[in-house]
Amino acid sequence: MKTLTFERDKKTDRITVACADGSISVHSKCSYCRHCRGIYIGKRLAPTPQVEALNAIRRGTANDDSLMNAAMMFNTFVRDGQAIACDDDANAGFSRLY
Repeated sequence: MKTLTFERDKKTDRITVACADGSISVHSKCSYCRHCRGIYIGKRLAPTPQVEALNAIRRGTANDDSLMNAAMMFNTFVRDGQAIACDDDANAGFSRLY
């Protein structure tokens, strides 16, 4: 598992990480990548909310709105976090979650 540190652009409020695909946006790519395992907030690893919501939908215990709520929670974690936990050890790059 890799730790990809956030690179924050103060002028545009854009947060990127150095992925196998190059410098990518955390909000538009990492949040929907199957390699993302969570966000480091301090010393704690918060799991990816989208994966948990998607699993709940597949089990039939949640509705579609939970995915939107999970995306908003991911953005909150990114705002407070410092890095992404990525399990892309083979350097395959971005792979769609759904």
